[in-house]
Amino acid sequence: MKPIKVLILTNDKILITQIEEMSAELGEPDCKITEPFTLHEDGTMSPWLVDVTGQNEFMIHSDKILTIADPNSKLKDKYTDLVK
Repeated sequence: MKPIKVLILTNDKILITQIEEMSAELGEPDCKITEPFTLHEDGTMSPWLVDVTGQNEFMIHSDKILTIADPNSKLKDKYTDLVK
């Protein structure tokens, strides 16, 4: 399993996901996220973009990520259970 991180996006969405940096051509997406879940204010999580696609891997531009952090153990355990 790839490293699990919390991503704060520039649109204020909070994702918990596996992330991998990719080499890309200038202007192309350079981060691959796998099994991303949106973290809601009440602590619940739901699959990111579940209403529009069945994909579980996405390419995004790193300039859309405001910050990357390690999730606390409770959040990481909850995420791991969801992606099993």
